[in-house]
Amino acid sequence: AMDAHVKNESLSSVQQLGVEMTVRYGKYLNLLKEDAENGLCFVLMNCEKFLKQQQRTVVSSLCCLRERCAGYDWFASSVFLIMSGDGEKTLMFLQRFSCLLVSAFLWLPRLHLSIHLPVTTVESGIHPVYFCSAHHIEMLLKAELPLVFSAFHMSGFTPSQICLQWITQCFWNYMDWSEICHYIAICIFLGPDYQIYMCISVFRHLQQDILKHTEA
Repeated sequence: AMDAHVKNESLSSVQQLGVEMTVRYGKYLNLLKEDAENGLCFVLMNCEKFLKQQQRTVVSSLCCLRERCAGYDWFASSVFLIMSGDGEKTLMFLQRFSCLLVSAFLWLPRLHLSIHLPVTTVESGIHPVYFCSAHHIEMLLKAELPLVFSAFHMSGFTPSQICLQWITQCFWNYMDWSEICHYIAICIFLGPDYQIYMCISVFRHLQQDILKHTEA
């Protein structure tokens, strides 16, 4: 973690913006102190460095495959807040967590260009969360909440698109902090399929609003 190469790496403009948002949110929740920004940058640069060691080199015209990192790491930022801004503790957790199957579903950058995926999957640019979790969400939604499923079908906007957004951002800006912590904990302790049940339960909660907007 104290590798000199890590200190010399700089974060992209997108990551820097994400760091600012995370620190602002953490201070609002009274979880972070004034010097938290350096700690979070330290965590993100280490994650980027160590995840690169498990990435393939892919020649592709897809913009998402040209970048070595998959946007801002919302999961690592969530863990950083859970650990109250302790960078060492956050990295220790992420290192152990990366060995679990559920890390593939909760921590999306974990499988970006990953050597653990078939070459054809990597070259498609489609994350396994999309064709695993999001696919099953649509199947369950059709069975459990047919009216909501029909509303999405009529709008020409798929439920899997919004679910991928929720999952990528760990439900930031959609749920309260305590609910985000519950989501992460439930998926870790009970299994990645609870990611699917969580999304379905959110759609059930929003059913009346979705139907009202469809009528309007």
